[in-house]
Amino acid sequence: MFERAERDPSMDEREYERRELVLRTELLQQQYELLKQRDRAVLIVVAGIDGAGKGSAINLLNEWMDPRHIRTLAFGDPSVDEAQRPAMWRYWNALPALGQTGIVFGSWYAPLFKEAARKKPDMDRIGAMAAEILRFEAMLASERVRMLKLWYHLSRGAQIARIDAQLADPATAWRVSEADLKVRKKFDRLRTAGEIVLGATDAAYTPWRVVPSADARLRAVETAAAVLQAMREPLPRAPRRPPLQAARHGDRSRAMLEPAPGGSKLDEVDYERQLARWQARLSEQVRAKRFRKRSLVLVFEGVDAAGKGGAIRRVSHALDVRDFDIVPISAPSDDELAHPYLWRFWRHLPLHGRVCIFDRSWYGRVLVERVESLIPPATWRRAYDEINDFEDQLRRGGAVVLKFWLSVSRQEQLRRFKERRDSPFKNFKLTPDDWRNRRKWDDYMSAARDMIARTDTAHAPWIVIADDDKRTARVKVLEHIVKAMDEA
Repeated sequence: MFERAERDPSMDEREYERRELVLRTELLQQQYELLKQRDRAVLIVVAGIDGAGKGSAINLLNEWMDPRHIRTLAFGDPSVDEAQRPAMWRYWNALPALGQTGIVFGSWYAPLFKEAARKKPDMDRIGAMAAEILRFEAMLASERVRMLKLWYHLSRGAQIARIDAQLADPATAWRVSEADLKVRKKFDRLRTAGEIVLGATDAAYTPWRVVPSADARLRAVETAAAVLQAMREPLPRAPRRPPLQAARHGDRSRAMLEPAPGGSKLDEVDYERQLARWQARLSEQVRAKRFRKRSLVLVFEGVDAAGKGGAIRRVSHALDVRDFDIVPISAPSDDELAHPYLWRFWRHLPLHGRVCIFDRSWYGRVLVERVESLIPPATWRRAYDEINDFEDQLRRGGAVVLKFWLSVSRQEQLRRFKERRDSPFKNFKLTPDDWRNRRKWDDYMSAARDMIARTDTAHAPWIVIADDDKRTARVKVLEHIVKAMDEA
């Protein structure tokens, strides 16, 4: 894997000058073509042996290309806010849009490399970490992110000579870090760790490229050539993601998504009594000290006019306005369309001690986008696993995730539509899309059954509330939240 790099190949100055002129011109031209076509984002992941010249290579890229259209992203230890969210949150937030180029230092590979470099690495943990990384990269590849993973390597002797030369010159001594100095003592272990990391995460859609780094000229040319290739070559076919073994909550393939006829109604006095009880319980839970290490994510989906807005208002009335956010989801903006699908949802994940309520959600991909044929079938079919993975990361980040499907009968929906149409206070809620969706009732119900069957997991269960009585539905929502919080 590292044999060529450890032979420390070099490039003579004449050959370098010839290649440099061509590469600089082609890189700049391709960069502007990328901005024009916007058919992909390019994400360059920089990793390798400390002291191999990673920073110098990337500085040169910024010199050869237009730096205004390159985002260099350097990640160190997580901040206080970052530590309260799933580990991948900060990387999702930094993803470049279509047409842009991003360069990542200290990427999601840093924890994996750290584990692999231990005296006795935990291979099971390494396998789990690598599988999560491959699922993440597979989704990015499917969403038109062209990833280039560069591993910079050189021999032990060349690394020592390079560091000693930098230390001898006051103009460059500041570049030498403590990690650079440790490499000479732990070279063999770090080399083995690199082999473990590359072997576990090299995939056809995101292969690793080892860059020999002893010679600055060769390092620069091979880096530039690899970037140019990533910008030019056709995007790979949508990869098959490593599966996530999500624990199912139960067999929900035949879940009853419509209320049974003849259901009872909650009278106003009983409704107000139960509502106050569950709201008080929820208020206590969110203010409790133990909630400061958790967060609450609530997802509301369902048929039009099923009462999502009313249920959300009753939940929010139990909370301090400073402790929650409500995120209404509609058609994605141009900026959201220029990023991978889940990007806009990752951005809203709450800190510990906070509640985030999604009015519609990431499930639009397997509901409206599926039913309205806005995306190819292969895209919504792979979304089930992508969503399960996303929600599993929320759980591991400390979130309690609850998903509500609210439904009414067709007759009750029609009655509510007419009520909205005839009311000056509610007619703004009724749109032509509502009537059009009603005509596709069976299609939406079929998609909803598939959704619940495929994404009802132990860590993020679906709670189906099918009731024609608004009061009963609202009380049930609050009751389920309070009981789930108690259990968590």
